[in-house]
Amino acid sequence: MGARHSRVLHRSLRETPPMATGGEGIWLIAEDGRRILDGSGGAAVSCLGHQHPRVIEAIARQASNLSYAHTAFFSSEPAEALADLLVGDEPGGLAYAYFVSGGSEAIEASIKLARQYFIERGEPQRQHFIARRQSYHGNTLGALAAGGNAWRREPYAPLLSTAFSHVTPAFAYREKFDNESEADFTARLVTEIEAEFQRLGPGSVAAFMAEPVVGATAGCVPPPEGYFRAVRDICNRHGALLILDEVMCGMGRTGTLHAWQQEGVAPDIQAIAKGLGGGYQPIGAMLASAAIIDTIRQGSGAFQHGHTYLAHPVACAGALEVQRIIIEEKLLERVRDLGGHLERRLTERFGNHRHVGDIRGRGLFQAIEIVADRASRAPFDPALKLNQRIKAAAFNRGLACYPAGGTMDGRSGDHVLLAPPYIAAPDDIDMIVDRLGSAVDDALKTVGQ
Repeated sequence: MGARHSRVLHRSLRETPPMATGGEGIWLIAEDGRRILDGSGGAAVSCLGHQHPRVIEAIARQASNLSYAHTAFFSSEPAEALADLLVGDEPGGLAYAYFVSGGSEAIEASIKLARQYFIERGEPQRQHFIARRQSYHGNTLGALAAGGNAWRREPYAPLLSTAFSHVTPAFAYREKFDNESEADFTARLVTEIEAEFQRLGPGSVAAFMAEPVVGATAGCVPPPEGYFRAVRDICNRHGALLILDEVMCGMGRTGTLHAWQQEGVAPDIQAIAKGLGGGYQPIGAMLASAAIIDTIRQGSGAFQHGHTYLAHPVACAGALEVQRIIIEEKLLERVRDLGGHLERRLTERFGNHRHVGDIRGRGLFQAIEIVADRASRAPFDPALKLNQRIKAAAFNRGLACYPAGGTMDGRSGDHVLLAPPYIAAPDDIDMIVDRLGSAVDDALKTVGQ
């Protein structure tokens, strides 16, 4: 086909992406018939792969009964059932679900709920939020202000709220000193968080916000041992909330339904999205503790926030079926098993690669960090756009993966994130790693390596 003129505002204004015309399990099918292995689920979205018949059927059934009813007038069966499934047994004290259309909306709702909670508690001075550099919390202005992705923030800096400040990320490969133990590293990070509470005035901090396993900005970075328990203690001591952003790392991606379940803590407010609905419909959710919601119920009686597509019936029906499949097919166990296989295969392929400095992640959420020099951990010149070269080389070899730049500080550094579907087979994982290995080497050749 010749180049077509597209009226869609694409991510690149210089090239129109190829058309996807179909999907089948772990594969996406392009208009020219090529089959592309979806090694990252888009952006860690497609946890059940593509065109799962049960999910398609659930969406069609709901659409034929009730497509839309505004939440100012009605609730719907799928929204009630999905909330019951997620928080019916109050995991970690989370007792209510607020369904939105994506991750950024879930974060915006989390920030607003935290603020309203403290107003209704008679603590309106709590207006500061502490987050971390090299984090990502979404692309709307509130979420962008919360996040620490320097490149995404830069053009909009004058518009971003000063309510947010940022501390050192729990990113061992880049931030831990060579002579530090893991415990020393954790202690240093925690001391810095405590100092930031003191700088702002502990009674003025509403919440600490973090991704339990950092996603797109730094590439599948798990925290050091004991970090989140110490953070939870600081929040408790100062009366601040803990908001955990599991938009990317949650809903089974790391091998437990919630990533925080591996940390021995629970949040007061949690944001989820991608794996919640698996991409079948746009959906995200904010989960909140009973203590927070009860305070507002007894105060003003309503969360002062809202969107047109809250708890959309078709989106909730799709997400409900996705979650039922994960439970019935015991896919969390599968994620843990496949995650071990993925880690082993990445280590075999890249463990001695002279340009791979780190292999990290949990479950089916793994990344490699590309470096110019392993000994010094020096990154490649960002002008080379190595991550984009890897993405293109992988696509040429029939693999969709999620490379990104700015891994180190928002400007320098390259990583490749993998987030295969939970339904993948070990052979599929092997194919992903093989194709990625060839793609990395192809891309390095183009920069003379």
